[in-house]
Amino acid sequence: MTRAWILPMLMVLCGSALAAGLIASGSSGAAAALLLVFVLLAGVNSPLIFPRSIGALEAQPRSAADGRPVVFWRPGCKYCMQLRIRLGRSARQVHWVDIWRDPAGAAAVRAANDGNETVPTVIVAGQPHTNPDPAWVRKQLSRSV
Repeated sequence: MTRAWILPMLMVLCGSALAAGLIASGSSGAAAALLLVFVLLAGVNSPLIFPRSIGALEAQPRSAADGRPVVFWRPGCKYCMQLRIRLGRSARQVHWVDIWRDPAGAAAVRAANDGNETVPTVIVAGQPHTNPDPAWVRKQLSRSV
C-alpha cells in the first residue's frame, strides 16, 4: 500500500518545499499556484484516480467469466494514466491489477513481456497486449457487454 503513495507524497513534499521558498522570497501568489499544481499532479499519480485494484488471481477468472479485459498497471506510469483517462467512464468496467501491490500480477506481466514489468499490459481473452491503444481497449469493452 505505501509503495503506491511514494510518488504522490514526494510530489507534495517537493511542491511544499518550492512553495516555501517562493513564500520566503515574497511571492505568496506564485507559491499557492505552484503548490496547487503539485497537489493536482500528486492526485493524478495516486491510486485515487484508478478504480479499485484487485489481485491477478481474482481478475483472471472474472475476466474469463464476463469477457472484460484485465489491465495490469502501476502508480506513476504515464501510459497507465493515459489509458485510464482516455477510457473515461468505461474504465470502471475493466479489471485493474496494480502490479506493485500484487506479486502474482507482477509475475503475469513479466511472463507476458519477456521478464520486463512493462505496463499497461492488457489481457483480453487470455492474450496479452502491451501498451495498447485506448480506442482498441474501448472496442474490446464493447464486445464484452
